[in-house]
Amino acid sequence: MCQLFIGIRIDDMASSTVENYLKEILVVTLETEFSKVSMGQVSKVLGVTPGTATAMAKSLERDGWVSYYPRVGVSLTSKGKKLAMSMLRRHRLLETFLVETLGLDWSEIHAEAEELEHAISEKVLEKLDEFLGRPRFDPHGDPIPSKSGVIKRPASKPLSEFTENMSVRIESIVDQDKKFLKFARKTKLVPGQIFKILRVEECADAMTLKTTKGQSINLGLRSAEKVLALPFES
Repeated sequence: MCQLFIGIRIDDMASSTVENYLKEILVVTLETEFSKVSMGQVSKVLGVTPGTATAMAKSLERDGWVSYYPRVGVSLTSKGKKLAMSMLRRHRLLETFLVETLGLDWSEIHAEAEELEHAISEKVLEKLDEFLGRPRFDPHGDPIPSKSGVIKRPASKPLSEFTENMSVRIESIVDQDKKFLKFARKTKLVPGQIFKILRVEECADAMTLKTTKGQSINLGLRSAEKVLALPFES
């Protein structure tokens, strides 16, 4: 007979590895807007070999977390999506707490939140959400799922898709690489900041931005793809 713990059967409780897989599959799903995630994408975001990712996907399917499609990829089941959304909520609330309350640099918080998200209880998480004022976005500008698992996606698009003379407001950074996050912080390419696009030179794979204080920033178009923004009208 299976024991019960906080309304969840012991044999249904997920390990931290399972939670990580489900969360990352959800993140890729949200970013690409495709319901199925290829095993190549899964292995890349989790830093494992394709063979390891495939073996894990088959295990996750046996436990009802995902549906696995050979040579295609995986998609979350309703059970898997519910847990994945819960883990994403934990992660992004913890990142917000680490920056806004503890003052950690936003280039450091991803790894710290990865460690903490598996240990924090729902009771403490709810108090943390209340303490933070129920934020809608984390420090990177990514939306935080609600307690019921609803996530609101802003209608932002990559900075590289805007044209000359347009003013934009930075919404989020989609690259979690520490070096890029430090670069974004240094150049003020952070959520909430306003820029005017002075030049776009596709032949040189570059664009030039100007801050509200008149400072110019040169940015490669590949880097600009990692910065999401919305049009801004003063």
